[in-house]
Amino acid sequence: MDCRIKEHVVLDIGSDAEIVEIEVDGKKIPAEKGEPILAALLAAGIKVNRYTAKRHEPRGLFCGIGQCTDCAMVVNGHPNTRTCITPVEEGMVIKTQDGIEKEV
Repeated sequence: MDCRIKEHVVLDIGSDAEIVEIEVDGKKIPAEKGEPILAALLAAGIKVNRYTAKRHEPRGLFCGIGQCTDCAMVVNGHPNTRTCITPVEEGMVIKTQDGIEKEV
């Protein structure tokens, strides 16, 4: 199921985007190069980005503009990456974040 918007009357969305592959929690998914990571995740049906430190509650898309941290994930080994404003690149390795992780 691909939830990605293919055409839009107002937005300049075309079908000529380069498709790359990213890895999310060990699963490879297709993504459009340059789109926000969060958009690729939502298009693939992935809605949980992290779990809270105290109650281990799931979090995902909230503001979508980089102001909150609900979409934070570990991207290429860097924790607390806001996926709503980080563009997709070929071969990214992304992990669901558990609590507040530290840089390795």
